[in-house]
Amino acid sequence: MLLTQAVRPECTVRFRWEPGSVAFWGNRATIHLAPADTAHLDFPRTMHRVMLAGDVPVGMDGKASEVIVGSEPGR
Repeated sequence: MLLTQAVRPECTVRFRWEPGSVAFWGNRATIHLAPADTAHLDFPRTMHRVMLAGDVPVGMDGKASEVIVGSEPGR
């Protein structure tokens, strides 16, 4: 149900990629849905994932998030 609401046009942002463009978002409040119609671009669209050290997110149930890929900072 949540995904159905999140992908409604009035709840989305479409970024217009140009050479040198940079976009970022926080996964605590957004989701990323890569567009499938970027074949017309005459430059590569490169994506890098960066995870910042900081507070561990806590869910509505009070449970802290768990690292599922990589390692905790400083270990």
